Amino acid sequence: MRRTAIAAVCLATAATAGLTACGSEGGSAKKAEKGPFAGMSGGEIAEKAVEATSDAKSLRIKGDVPDGEGGMLALDMAMDTKGKCAGTMGMNKEGSIELIVPGKTVYMKYDEKFLRAQSKGEPEADVQATVDMLADRWAKTKATSADAKEIAAFCDLDTVLADFKGVSSVARRGGTTKVDGTPAIKLTETDGKEKYTLYVATEGKPYLLRVDTEKGAKVDTLNFRDYDKPVKATAPTGDVLDLDKL
Repeated sequence: MRRTAIAAVCLATAATAGLTACGSEGGSAKKAEKGPFAGMSGGEIAEKAVEATSDAKSLRIKGDVPDGEGGMLALDMAMDTKGKCAGTMGMNKEGSIELIVPGKTVYMKYDEKFLRAQSKGEPEADVQATVDMLADRWAKTKATSADAKEIAAFCDLDTVLADFKGVSSVARRGGTTKVDGTPAIKLTETDGKEKYTLYVATEGKPYLLRVDTEKGAKVDTLNFRDYDKPVKATAPTGDVLDLDKL
């Protein structure tokens, strides 16, 4: 169950990271003469955003993204380049997981809905035993254990943003707006039936602030927040199940 969830997270994040290389619009974007990023094309701005974002020491990713298998993943996770992370993820509206990685130990808490959804087809007695043992209860395991390696890798921001580096974009410039109060410029790209709108900060470092993925009437939004802020990954105390001792 842990592997299913984390694999989906990695797929979703990788897809978002690679979107600036997905543009299919021909020709070069028109250079702007005034305003933010004067004299730069949309592709050049996107590449600056990719560079700034990939150099971040920490950030928070929040939003809904495809899980690579036709479903959706709801993600709200803060992480840094030292391997710390904390937040929640939900699978296809079928429950959620809380995750805290303060260092060499991975802490997880599953809700009952998630456990039952991931155990479909299993004998009812086994499902109930899993729910009784794990639901709404913190469990821990070493980050080096077989089941936790994928989680630990996801919590390393350098690993998550690895696909950001070295991309080439043909994004087009749009107008200016604000994302959570931060001035931003809009950039657009298309890839087949999908249209991407990127929002890049125009003040301070040109961080990527938001990505909207539009397919037909459906729009999925992913926000990038809390750049370079400390990740609050405090280990839970009290009733914590040690999976390594089972």
